Amino acid sequence: MNLQKQVAHLKEWQTQEELAEQMLPLIGHLYRNNNVVITVYGRSLVNISSIDILKAHRFARLILDSELSACDSFPILSAIARLDLAPARIDLGRLTTRYQTVKTTQSADEFVLRELAGINTGRATLLSEPQDIVLYGFGRIGRLLARILIEKAGSGEKLRIRAAVVRKGSSDDLVKRASLLRRDSVHGPFNGIITIDEEENAIIANGNMIRIIYADAPENVDYTQYGINNAILIDNTGKWRDREGLGRHLKAKGISKVILTAPGKGDIPNVVAGVNDQLLTPEERLFSAASCTTNAIVPVLKAVNDKFGIVSGHVETCHSYTNDQNLIDNYHKNNRRGRSAPLNMVITETGAAKAVAKAIPELAGKLTGNAIRVPTPNVSLAILNLELGAEVDCDQLNGYLRGISLDSPLQNQIDYTNSPEVVSSDFVGSRHAGVVDSLATIVQKNRCVLYVWYDNEFGYSCQVVRMVQKMVGLELPSLPN
Repeated sequence: MNLQKQVAHLKEWQTQEELAEQMLPLIGHLYRNNNVVITVYGRSLVNISSIDILKAHRFARLILDSELSACDSFPILSAIARLDLAPARIDLGRLTTRYQTVKTTQSADEFVLRELAGINTGRATLLSEPQDIVLYGFGRIGRLLARILIEKAGSGEKLRIRAAVVRKGSSDDLVKRASLLRRDSVHGPFNGIITIDEEENAIIANGNMIRIIYADAPENVDYTQYGINNAILIDNTGKWRDREGLGRHLKAKGISKVILTAPGKGDIPNVVAGVNDQLLTPEERLFSAASCTTNAIVPVLKAVNDKFGIVSGHVETCHSYTNDQNLIDNYHKNNRRGRSAPLNMVITETGAAKAVAKAIPELAGKLTGNAIRVPTPNVSLAILNLELGAEVDCDQLNGYLRGISLDSPLQNQIDYTNSPEVVSSDFVGSRHAGVVDSLATIVQKNRCVLYVWYDNEFGYSCQVVRMVQKMVGLELPSLPN
């Protein structure tokens, strides 16, 4: 009997794996030719392996309380691929689940045709012309932004990364920068092929030519001489944070708008994608994407405040060390940050609590905050100690946040885990702004403590790209309704 089970399990796995392998070209064709993104309950299936496709199916059990099989989803995907669709996000998981209730009365092709009738209008372009993107700085965030933008290039009709502006480091500067994009100690190897074009002083990454431009000041670059026009520039140096300093980029020919990947000062709009997108007005030309911590906590705070109300609270972040700290003890202008980052926990300040008020004005003055830099290179943890406006129990609070993560306007920002074994390294590469660790949640009457993990590099970079997509109108309709 045990041998029979062993054979049955292996055969089932092989069947599922074969179907997942057959899904890959269908998913790729829909993405590159029709700008259709296939997902399974919010998890994108674009540019992933067959094993990752099966893992996405496995994730669906959190929603369905049952397994989602590739045997069921493959006929639906095949039916989708036979249509000539306009750009959209299509949730294969939801479609498959819905079809199971009607499959005795209609074929998969009939069902899919009915469900997707609104976008079965033929291939269409998302923008009148591709949106040029320039990276000012090519450090940790800059290179991750490059990876994400390259991954999302699709047929080349959407966001188009054109250049990275840096200070020249050495005679082999181009080779070294290509190598840093190719290999990353935290995030692993680049998913694709990277070469260099010395004549153009450019990095070619999966066919995307990223020109490396050397400059010492923002206003000294003429981007139009490289064929770059009306570009959105993402400044990830953090050197200029007020309107006067950041505005220097607008003096450069070819730049139309600027995004700062750090908290902005003065009246620069601080935007958390998915929360206060209304600040992305056509008239404004300078924006801030706030901080990684602000992006992690604001969506969760908004969700909690909308449902239960927040009277007051304290935010404590255990934040991985950053490049502005010292590897060994040395002089630093800030208190404590001069001490060795890999060897110490370092108490420091954070502006995240105050920054919350810029995104959620009704929380102004209600939160305090502090931070502890810890000896890990990536992934941080925000601890939200909140007094709520109503009493709640743990299951009710967790259930609400789980629902928000699965099906709400904040599902791209908030993720949810109920694993008793997760640690910080499990969240490297998370594309969400923050992940609620439900088994750590503490509730006592109207007080609660929420633990929110976040990849302070990659998750934040994904938020920046979402902000750019919102700015240029790259919002795909989501189906099924």
